[in-house]
Amino acid sequence: MLRKIQNFFDERLLPGGVSGDSDTEHVLRLAIGALLLEMTHMDGEVWPEQRKAVETAVLDHFDLEEEEAEELLALAEAERAESTDYFQFTSLINDAYTQDEKIRLVELLWHIAYANESLHKYEEHMVRKIADLLHVSHKAFIAAKFRARGDN
Repeated sequence: MLRKIQNFFDERLLPGGVSGDSDTEHVLRLAIGALLLEMTHMDGEVWPEQRKAVETAVLDHFDLEEEEAEELLALAEAERAESTDYFQFTSLINDAYTQDEKIRLVELLWHIAYANESLHKYEEHMVRKIADLLHVSHKAFIAAKFRARGDN
């Protein structure tokens, strides 16, 4: 599995075989993809609207081509399925992301939660848990929620 992930990033996302910072970026993309995909599973049903929201978020957030995004999400889904907690993902994000980037990620999670036009209590719980693990303040957590809902 690790070889498959590394090959994907080397061939698709970061041509030229750059290592070091690129390895960190690889892992971050997988971590974020896994968290976004986890949100689609929170209410027990993967809604097409939520899956589409994840695809759009990955395309826009990482500036990928559609085929690259699909491959990244396939690998992230495997990571998500094998994970036992969120800390393995959020610790990587905490080490590499600024506070504003973390808040943007929380907002992306809210967008996915609201994509099917309803909010399940487990979806809200997940966003709150991730925000806490990313050390995002309650004020920023609520502001991200309002932005995702379209409240001003």
